[in-house]
Amino acid sequence: MAPATPPPPSASPPATEPPQHSGTALELLVHGVGGATPQEMLDDPRTVRVTGDTTAAIYRRTEDAHGEKHPERYRDEPVAEAYCWSGLTSGNASRALWLLLLPFMVVNLAHWMRPTATGRTRAVRLYGVLVRLVALSLTVLLTAAACEVALDLLAWQCAGADACAERRSWLGFLSERQGGWWSQPGRRLALAAVVPAALVGLLWYLSNRTWSAYESQRPLDGEDFAEDESFGVVADHGPDADDHPRPPVPVRPALGRPGFWYGRRLVARLRAAHTAAGFLTVAAAVAGAAARYDRGTEGPVPRFIGAAVEGGIVLCALVVVWVVCRRGRSERTRDTRLDGALISYLPGSALVLLGLAVLYASWSRPDWQSSGALPVETAFRFLTLGQGVLVVALAVVALGLYRRVPEPRTVLYGLGGPAVAMLACALGGVMTGGVAQRVADWLDGPGTPGMGRSSDIAGPPVLLSWQASVIPVLLLLLLVPVLVLVVRTARTARRLGPVIEAEYAPEPPDEGRTRRIARIRAAAALTDSAPWIIGVVSTASLLLGAVAIAGSWYSEQVPGRAADGSGPLLESFADAAQATGSWLIGFGFILFVAGGRRAYKDASARRTIGILWDVGTFWPRAAHPFAPPCYAERAVPDLASRMSAWTSTTPRGRLVISGHSQGSVLAASAVWQLPDATRPRVALLTYGSPLERLYGRWFPAYFGSGPLLGLHRSVHCWRNLWRATDPIGGPVRICADPDPGVDRGPLRDPLAYGRTTELPLPEPILGHSDYQADPAFADARADLLAELGPHVPRQAEPRTQKGTSGRSSG
Repeated sequence: MAPATPPPPSASPPATEPPQHSGTALELLVHGVGGATPQEMLDDPRTVRVTGDTTAAIYRRTEDAHGEKHPERYRDEPVAEAYCWSGLTSGNASRALWLLLLPFMVVNLAHWMRPTATGRTRAVRLYGVLVRLVALSLTVLLTAAACEVALDLLAWQCAGADACAERRSWLGFLSERQGGWWSQPGRRLALAAVVPAALVGLLWYLSNRTWSAYESQRPLDGEDFAEDESFGVVADHGPDADDHPRPPVPVRPALGRPGFWYGRRLVARLRAAHTAAGFLTVAAAVAGAAARYDRGTEGPVPRFIGAAVEGGIVLCALVVVWVVCRRGRSERTRDTRLDGALISYLPGSALVLLGLAVLYASWSRPDWQSSGALPVETAFRFLTLGQGVLVVALAVVALGLYRRVPEPRTVLYGLGGPAVAMLACALGGVMTGGVAQRVADWLDGPGTPGMGRSSDIAGPPVLLSWQASVIPVLLLLLLVPVLVLVVRTARTARRLGPVIEAEYAPEPPDEGRTRRIARIRAAAALTDSAPWIIGVVSTASLLLGAVAIAGSWYSEQVPGRAADGSGPLLESFADAAQATGSWLIGFGFILFVAGGRRAYKDASARRTIGILWDVGTFWPRAAHPFAPPCYAERAVPDLASRMSAWTSTTPRGRLVISGHSQGSVLAASAVWQLPDATRPRVALLTYGSPLERLYGRWFPAYFGSGPLLGLHRSVHCWRNLWRATDPIGGPVRICADPDPGVDRGPLRDPLAYGRTTELPLPEPILGHSDYQADPAFADARADLLAELGPHVPRQAEPRTQKGTSGRSSG
């Protein structure tokens, strides 16, 4: 059966003639990370696509294709639909290459990790500006690393050293000994600039293409909302509030704003700024080398030309920084405008400056010879130091926001965002430094770059060697918290033994079975300790990074040579740290590339990598436009559109949206996007849900206690199932008086301790999977349908101020 043509995502629900029947129930299933097929979700090999495309679609069992027309068949169970969105994250093999964008994805997460803020608009905007500047520095760092490899190591050092050029025959036409047109250093640099410029162009192309493929879905038409950062619920005040009290009215949270899942304007602005920054970095590397030579000699090229080119680069760079700092996201309106002049002329101007820099460097300078390394050491130091300063400033702002509205469950006292931003910088440094070190080792043959013994080339900047040398120290420091967690987990497992046996009494105890269940429960609890591990790694990375900058600045040598004469113990430690760090960074980079290659060829490995993107790419690209695309900007409008269409065409129709794991996050986000008249007709069923355990703690401004309480009061009813053996899902902890009874758990896992008459074979420990196999799932769904009933009362509509727009999320 051919699938029906879906309505445009931006269109209002179709105005069709309501059917004569009423009260039909629909269950909309949303799978979690890793993806699932429609056949698996619906437990039927015969399925039909109802609406959607090959990337994301809604399916039904073949026999349920027209279930609305036969309500008498669905008195006991609802019509089941499955929304499959795995094609958004783990379909095409080329997506394995998104691993290279990992630092960009991580820094983008930091934007959304700010603490809850009430009445602190300036602090929120400052937080967003600082994160965007950190993201910009990562783009510059990646481009500078490409310039270091192509311009410095290849075109300047290896092509300028006869021994190195002889070993690499493909560099022969660039060798000074050949004396060809390309043998002059400036022309070699101009030719090598093609590599980093092509990298920047590739990033621009991927960002633009993935926006069109994934994130260009307009959300449902809706109202604009007032500039109000408060979440949760507010009391209804008015002239007669005391005489006629009414229940609290939900305030639409950030994820419910019309423009939250449509950040086209900001992504386009950031894409233009980051693309320009990349081109300007290449232009500065090419023109800077030629200008330094012209300033030091009386050559054939007038000095003012170099000064003019460098001045233009500086001026354009200031415009880039201004664009990044000037404007954040506009969420209260669906901003469909584009800054056409800016997104066209800013990258174009940077590309023109790059062309001028190439022409300027290609000017004939017969006496110019390359020796040593390009003077890029200072640039790398200031870039790394600037990242550290930005992260510290970000931590100060985040701590101030947290102290204003402290939430006990927020990770690291509100410092989760700065910690993750620091990890992004560390990842960027390790990846870029690893590439430079490996290329230098490859070019130098048996020599060790920087050590001065049998080395043909000077090697990469010494700061990269210092950064590699602190990696073994960081790993040694991590042994302490890891050992503490191992010991604590073992003790927790021992304490759980009697508790588990009491839960399954009067079944006879089985020591092996008890130990296994206890071990899985204790390991599942490790998720709650992850914030402190990340905090330790981030703090150690910041401090050791400062040591690396100071050591390279003071000594001007790699650690192995800087420690000469300081005593046998320190010398041996420095040599071991440098060698081990270089080996580790190279080995890690090889594993990284090999993993990406395997994922490109192996569907199962690609599925594993897809799980990482399912979690990391839920959020829109608000800080870095080159991060992997946000699948939720397609999935959330899909779900909201489907629910709105069902409720508008099915009078008194009941709808349960059922989400597992990451699917529960999509379901909650889609419910927030529904019109006010639709949400009271919807019930929410979540299971294995990270809504509070992960998202509420790491992203408190969007999934904290206030927004989750508002979600509970805006839908008709909600149930959340969780297990103690689940390392991802947990309770949502709705705080209200009386207790709303949202959480149902912990569910028994395994269902039976030993063999029983009903379950004669040993039952598995399910953990995060197969919640639908638990009888509690069917009971919870039946309770929700019963609570919805055939007649659903209409809740009071929230009052909003129209005609205003604003910015949020920095």
